[in-house]
Amino acid sequence: MNQEQTKGKFHQLKGKLKETWGRLTDDEIALYEGQQEKFFGKLQEKYGLAKEEAKHRIRELEREQQKAA
Repeated sequence: MNQEQTKGKFHQLKGKLKETWGRLTDDEIALYEGQQEKFFGKLQEKYGLAKEEAKHRIRELEREQQKAA
């Protein structure tokens, strides 16, 4: 997969993250790309989820995106 495809897939996932986790800002969602631990911390903070639960839900979204592609 080339860099453009990777960016496109992240862009799609970013849209799904916004749809699912509407209270997150664009800057917080951008953390997912490079600073996932901080991103999961934001999910914990805004939605009261345990870190492992937040990771599980995000991985589910990733799998859904891969199936849709």
